[in-house]
Amino acid sequence: MVGGVTEIVTERLVLRHFVETDRQAVVEIQSDPETNRYNPRPPDTATTLVMFDSWLEHWAEFGYGYLAVRERGRPESADGSDVIGMAGVRNREFRGEKVLNLAYRFRPSAWGKGYAAEAARASVEWAEREIPAIPVLISVAVTNTPSLRVVEKLGFTEYVQEEYEGAVSRHFRR
Repeated sequence: MVGGVTEIVTERLVLRHFVETDRQAVVEIQSDPETNRYNPRPPDTATTLVMFDSWLEHWAEFGYGYLAVRERGRPESADGSDVIGMAGVRNREFRGEKVLNLAYRFRPSAWGKGYAAEAARASVEWAEREIPAIPVLISVAVTNTPSLRVVEKLGFTEYVQEEYEGAVSRHFRR
């Protein structure tokens, strides 16, 4: 196991290990039709629950993974209702190579504030410092202009373009 991460604090955000009480917030965020407008196969509640379980399992095995995101300076709720999004990296195989998949997703109420870039940057910086041997990869649908802007801000380089999970996507590396 790599040295785990328990919390990453940025100027405006706190990213922390998912806990069971975040389950409902994750379901709300991941299955919201608005957060999936570029996703040809948006997850429903059942799929999201399976995803959440797999994220907890990844944490248990590797000591890192996707993180719950909340605004810094706001009290942490006991029920996860303060969770505005998720961001982080987890292991993935891409074209036969082990990579760290960068992902983020936020409630629509958190959009337009630069949180995606801030949380993604913090996640990438942690990964490059703690697991430098494994490259960070992000996959973005070619129609997802907001995420393509985030990728550009983070300094990723286009690696390949192909169909991925039902959409033509660009895969970027750092």
